[in-house]
Amino acid sequence: MNLGSPDSTSVRDVRKYLMEFLMDERVIDKPYVFRWLLVSGIIVPFRAPKSAEAYRTIWTKEGSPLIVLTYKLREALQKNVEEPVEIAMRYQNPSMEKAYENLLKRVPDLEEVIAIPMYPHYAMSSYETAVEYAKEVHRKMGYKFKLRFIKPYYNEPDYINSLAESIRPYLENDFDHLLFSYHGLPERHITKADVTGGHCLKSDNCCEVASIAHETCYRHQCLTTMKLVCEALNIPKEKYSHSFQSRLGREQWLRPYTDFRLKELPQEGKKKLLVICPAFVSDCLETLEEIGIRGKESFMESGGESFTFIPCLNVHPMWVETLGKWVKGVELGIRN
Repeated sequence: MNLGSPDSTSVRDVRKYLMEFLMDERVIDKPYVFRWLLVSGIIVPFRAPKSAEAYRTIWTKEGSPLIVLTYKLREALQKNVEEPVEIAMRYQNPSMEKAYENLLKRVPDLEEVIAIPMYPHYAMSSYETAVEYAKEVHRKMGYKFKLRFIKPYYNEPDYINSLAESIRPYLENDFDHLLFSYHGLPERHITKADVTGGHCLKSDNCCEVASIAHETCYRHQCLTTMKLVCEALNIPKEKYSHSFQSRLGREQWLRPYTDFRLKELPQEGKKKLLVICPAFVSDCLETLEEIGIRGKESFMESGGESFTFIPCLNVHPMWVETLGKWVKGVELGIRN
């Protein structure tokens, strides 16, 4: 299960995609009428043409990189498991219903579906909305098979090892700094997901203080992934840091902001930069265009000497192997 993409780079298709995406109450958690006026009256008319232009810079002959890469991941995984594998997008195509129907065609007496959201970290605007949408379609269509979900795997050893090994080759060349750029969230989403009601963002080190809130804290989970990966690669603390990208609107989002850091790092003497985006499993607009093109330009114009974007896991062999283990229920809990 992945996020989704427009069907084409036309402004019309991009507008359709953005409307479905931004009208999701878990993405913009405002009352429906306010959300509708904001999205349809302000955000989409302004963003659709610009987003369409951005998509054109990364679009492939096969289509959207995210869709193409997710299909390739399906093909690679299918070679490693006996169970039939299908893909679904939270927004647009291929749909969740289509995935269920394809599975039923292949296995008419289907008893159970294991869904793997392509989100290592919990957030209501990514992992939660994908899970709830899959449940909604399952319930609406009256399917008889059982539906279960792989839980967020931000600290799962096989995932960490896969991510670390995807980074390792890039460390062979001289570099000053490794930046982990995660997708941003409004701070409001973090506190809203805090089951304790009083832990998240209440202190500078809240993510380091043990709490049940961490089970649904996106920030804690992102920082944990970074820490474990860098420990696996023996990267000293002074050579890596984190930031958050893709913010929308004027409210306070998780900081530091990636676009700010890309301009600041050269001034701090960190002129040879590696950047990775672990919130994404498959490369997409936010990685290829926002970081790989615009981010690189910003960094180099600010005095940087070299900028290397490290691809997402995509179809890395260790990642495919890890997914195969999860399908078989090995080493990772499954949540109902």
